[in-house]
Amino acid sequence: MLQIPINMLSYVKYNEIIPINMPYIVALTGGIASGKTTVANLFAQLGVPIIDTDIIARQVVQPDTVAYNDIIAHFGQQIVLPSHELDRNKLRTVIFNQPAERAWLNNYLHPIILSETQKLIKQQHSPYVIWVVPLLIENQWNVYANRTLIVETAPDIQLKRLQKRDNIDKNLAKNMILSQLTDEDRRRYADDIIINSHQTVDLTRQVFLLHEQYLNLSHKTTL
Repeated sequence: MLQIPINMLSYVKYNEIIPINMPYIVALTGGIASGKTTVANLFAQLGVPIIDTDIIARQVVQPDTVAYNDIIAHFGQQIVLPSHELDRNKLRTVIFNQPAERAWLNNYLHPIILSETQKLIKQQHSPYVIWVVPLLIENQWNVYANRTLIVETAPDIQLKRLQKRDNIDKNLAKNMILSQLTDEDRRRYADDIIINSHQTVDLTRQVFLLHEQYLNLSHKTTL
């Protein structure tokens, strides 16, 4: 399991770090393959803007960007596909097995991703936004949100989904899950929790109830 001292992770509601003129920000996080995208899509169906850091992370390393060139200069041409895009599978293998390289990549990309995130959020004209951040707590980015929503699912379902989604074996899937915080650790920072039992009706109901709650909260913060 990832060793992160919980008492060193700051939990702040309505933090002054959040720039002015921002919509109400609900940070959505959870373990790998817990169903974050599914939940985000349900909020999107209700008209809520979705700001996904995974998508931003892909955009900022497109070929010929500064970040793309810097990453290749650091890791070498072996992480480049014939299409000139980054070979994410090779890069993931490198950083998963070499903590120092993972730290380098995170330290390089995270400020860029956070800056792009805040630009996108400022452009939204809705009461609130859903900000999808897989490693929200690990990176201490919860301080940039008004509220933290965590998605959880049963461990056996999570393992099977990850194997199928990424086409990987069981051992690698287990190690990827263990490299993150546990659900118990994340709950210490949660304002709200969605249980993803993979029953569509139940999941939709949970999202709708939270949507009503977030509309009310966003209204109160603007008064």
